[in-house]
Amino acid sequence: MRSRTKLEINGETIAKLFEKAGINDAENITPLGAGEFNSVYAVDAAGKGYAIKIAPKEEPANILTYEQQMMAQEIHYYDLMANQAKIRVPEIYYSDFSKTAVPTEYFIMERLAGTQIDQAELSDQQMQEAEGKLAAMVANMHSVKGDKFGYRQNQLYDNWHLAIQAMVVNLIEDGKRLGKRTKRGEKLLEYVNKNKQVLERVECSLINFDIWPPNIFCDWDNGELNLSWIDPERCLWGDRIADFVCLDFMNMSLDEKTTILQSYNQASDEPIVVGNEEKIRFAIMLGYLGLIMDVEKFARYTIFHYGFWRNVIAARMLYSNCFTQLDELMN
Repeated sequence: MRSRTKLEINGETIAKLFEKAGINDAENITPLGAGEFNSVYAVDAAGKGYAIKIAPKEEPANILTYEQQMMAQEIHYYDLMANQAKIRVPEIYYSDFSKTAVPTEYFIMERLAGTQIDQAELSDQQMQEAEGKLAAMVANMHSVKGDKFGYRQNQLYDNWHLAIQAMVVNLIEDGKRLGKRTKRGEKLLEYVNKNKQVLERVECSLINFDIWPPNIFCDWDNGELNLSWIDPERCLWGDRIADFVCLDFMNMSLDEKTTILQSYNQASDEPIVVGNEEKIRFAIMLGYLGLIMDVEKFARYTIFHYGFWRNVIAARMLYSNCFTQLDELMN
């Protein structure tokens, strides 16, 4: 999808970037994936499949606070996911943050075999198996613990309340910088502060908060279904409940996510027991995703773009569920 942040790089330039990495004879260069922030291209060279990911130019008008220096975070989290969470991810072959060859950062990685999970032709039984494997991957990721909360590229905090408070404030300020006030973001901040004690009790885990079907690939090896994960640039340290916002997304109540929670609890050493505090934490993260979608539409799209109105509708739905649930839980 086109957006203001995505740089378009021609094939000749991409071939030169590959030569700089020691990979010659790049060919079959085509845009890859449905991402809306970075530019990604599929490239073949010497019979091998690659992907090159190119960051946006960090222009203040187009980049939100939490999106700053995000490509460096992606490489860091690929390493954590592979080596600590034991999740199958692409191998990184080369990275260049010098901004000499092109005016931004980029890296070259393995192009995974397989199909994104929402486009794979899976039977009901196979889809159930895939969902169980995905839940186990999420549990593995959450087993990686930290001692500070938030986004590495911004600031880390001593507890989750301070982190999510700062994250919400940053997005509110991003909106102001883009000439837009978000009253619903300000309302969310009030709920964050009213639930200070609940949020301070959260344990620090590695979370993704971007577990959408296009980021999960599935393939078969000797009849066994395998899953792999891409695009962890939006990872952060925080509340593992947050990842259940994207999982089974259209069920926007933690009480309704029984299947994915059951699969997660079977795989996790720390099963989640859903109580009032867990529901409050979940509702706040519904609102946080709503705030992201609310503000980012002004940075990425014009009002004539499909993505703008998709974000309008999604943000409205997320905010509505967030505030309704919090009002019920806190009264």
